[in-house]
Order: sequence, then C-alpha cells, then structure tokens
Amino acid sequence: MTTSFEPIIDKNCKILILGTMPSVRSLEKQQYYGNKRNQFWKIIYGLSNKEVEEDYENRKTFLLNQHIAIWDVLKSCDREGSSDSKIINPVSNDFETFFNQYPGIKTVFFNGSKAEELFIKLVIGKMCFKEGLLFYRLPSTSPANAIRFKDKLERWKVILSYLGFIDNRQ
Repeated sequence: MTTSFEPIIDKNCKILILGTMPSVRSLEKQQYYGNKRNQFWKIIYGLSNKEVEEDYENRKTFLLNQHIAIWDVLKSCDREGSSDSKIINPVSNDFETFFNQYPGIKTVFFNGSKAEELFIKLVIGKMCFKEGLLFYRLPSTSPANAIRFKDKLERWKVILSYLGFIDNRQ
C-alpha cells in the first residue's frame, strides 16, 4: 500500500493543485514532485519568471507565498512503480474536512487527467461543495506527458488570473 503526503497549505491559499499520488522517487525523497524530470517546480517558478530553488523547504515557502496549496487526490492506493495507469484500490483524501478547514480555496487545478478522473470518481458524488468552487484540468507535469515545456507553461498561466495577477510578461 502506497500512502500520500499531508498537504502543503496555509490559511492564505487561494488555489489548490491536485496531483494523483506521489511517484516512487517523490516517496523516497519525501517531497512533492521529487523526480527531477517532473516539471512541476519549473512551471510554478516559471509563472513568476524565477529560477527554481533546490532547497525543498524554500520551494514550499515559495509556493505558500504565491497562495498555492498542493495535495493529492489519493490518500492511498496499491501501485507497482510510478505510473498512474497502474493504480488499483484507490482511496481518496478527506476533501470535505479539507475544504471546511480551508475556506479560502476558491479554485482547484488538476495536474493531469488522471487526477481529475479519480477526483470525479471518488469525491464529487460523495460530498457537497461550496458554491462557486471552480475546477480546471491542466496538462500533467509528469515526464510521461510529452507536451513541450513552453506549451505546458503557457497552459498553466491560467493560474495567475485566479491568484489576482495579470500576466504581462509576454
């Protein structure tokens, strides 16, 4: 059985980015998006035209300073390797408690289609969501997603409008 991490969040967060389940490498390092080939941190820093910091604690602080929370749809699952397609026996995290505890979250972004698919399957029908909560799927930052980095970053820039920033950095 594979288990996920606690969320990175504080009371100032406005958006939540949901992955599926940490990769084997992330679990080994005990870090969200710990696989160097995953483009998550490069994209998050790229939204602010900043260079990615190597220190994980600094990354977490940067994320929270941007009012961005991260978590995974799944609390646990059985999976051989890191591929989302190998997930069996998925159990979702407790989103009802989460959204009640963090009412400042207004928008949820899915890091890829599998996160969205599992959220719809395991969570949507089992709870009432606050009015006005928005959901969007973004292209996965996984190295398995062959979209060019430049194109992924462009699609991820939608986050800026939900944080109250306007992207004038064309």
